[in-house]
Amino acid sequence: MLVLAGIVVIAGGFLLRFNPLLVILVSALVTGLAAGLDPVRVLATFGHAFNETRYVTAIYMVLPVIGLLERRGLQARARSLVAGLRGATAGRLLIGYLLFRQITAALGLTSVGGPAQTVRPLVAPMAEAAAERQRGGASDEAERVKALAAGTDNIGLFFGEDIFIAIGSILLMKGVLEGYGIVLEPFQLAVWAIPTAIAAFLIHGVRLMLLDRRLARKGRGA
Repeated sequence: MLVLAGIVVIAGGFLLRFNPLLVILVSALVTGLAAGLDPVRVLATFGHAFNETRYVTAIYMVLPVIGLLERRGLQARARSLVAGLRGATAGRLLIGYLLFRQITAALGLTSVGGPAQTVRPLVAPMAEAAAERQRGGASDEAERVKALAAGTDNIGLFFGEDIFIAIGSILLMKGVLEGYGIVLEPFQLAVWAIPTAIAAFLIHGVRLMLLDRRLARKGRGA
């Protein structure tokens, strides 16, 4: 039971709002020592894990690049691009992004989009620009549009990734079902995720179309 002490460390660290990285590091150290590993062996295990998953740190190179692009006017360029497209609306733009997000997630490309990579610097400003044009000026729906942009990304990822057979959720369901004596292949579970993904696309698509109707109505009344 001593090896579970790491869980107590994580719970206590997060409760006290310590640095998450430090909490996880201390938790791993406590778990290793409780399991009978000496400090050198624990450190060697850390080094091996880091060496085997170096690609995870690629995000630390991407985020500064996105920050520099934003500082150089990425959001402004995205807004001006949408402003020059005839027929572009906030709802249509977000429906297109939802379709893109679901398809890429279904192919296992879950890191292609995201709140930091695409929504904040590109999708949200483009949707806001389209909403302002529909409204005929500064839109009072700006916060709603931002929220729908973030929600579109989450919905596309959540309901699209289950179609990919090697995703963690599929493997978790397979393991749970096998524990109850139900043997299914990951492909079978992925196939049954397709109707759910289609339903999510249709339901959220209707919400985005209603956004367009609301913006158009307010634009006519302005």
